[in-house]
Amino acid sequence: MEKSKCGKNRYIVIEGNIGAGKTTLAKMVSKDLNARLVLETFEENPFLPKFYGNPERYAFPLELSFLAARYKQLKKHLGQGNLFNNLTIADYYLMKSFIFAKITLSDDEFQLYRQFFDMIRSFSVKPDVMFYIHRDVDVLKNNIMQRGRSYEKNIEKAYLSSVTKSYFDYFKEVTDFPVVVLDATCADFRKQNHYKQFINLLDKWYLPGVTNIKIV
Repeated sequence: MEKSKCGKNRYIVIEGNIGAGKTTLAKMVSKDLNARLVLETFEENPFLPKFYGNPERYAFPLELSFLAARYKQLKKHLGQGNLFNNLTIADYYLMKSFIFAKITLSDDEFQLYRQFFDMIRSFSVKPDVMFYIHRDVDVLKNNIMQRGRSYEKNIEKAYLSSVTKSYFDYFKEVTDFPVVVLDATCADFRKQNHYKQFINLLDKWYLPGVTNIKIV
């Protein structure tokens, strides 16, 4: 596949809930299009396993550490002079930090966190298009259990539902770039027909705001 497949879309974000398959898809697309790949390095966060064991105690340091790490990584890869010379595929957008913090933090913690986030957000680069992989909570939970990360095994469906809701609440406010919500509950992007449907979406031009598409 050629880079021109993506047309004017040079910075593409593939987002989704925990267990949606965003990283797997980002890797496949990056390889096929010879694109720069930006993956979240969540395995390096020492607070993540602690958070799942004791959310109230470790939510604030977890969200701050994720915010700092994501900003540092995106600034490195998407700095001026780098972004427009390469096709870039990322498996997260900085706004992910805000979405998760809104769920995990107490009101007082979130108000303090938001001050840091707003300062960093002003320097962030918006994607040309974001694809959000939407799957039912049962599918997400099954995917999480199959990949076998010990610290994720106790993630509750209610938490996954709250993450989905937080994403969709955010999408209602997006007016400055396109968000393509992919109904992929019955899709497996490792299958050629589903993957091809996604690839064919990359060279399309979308209006700012939300577009809904079903993968069948």
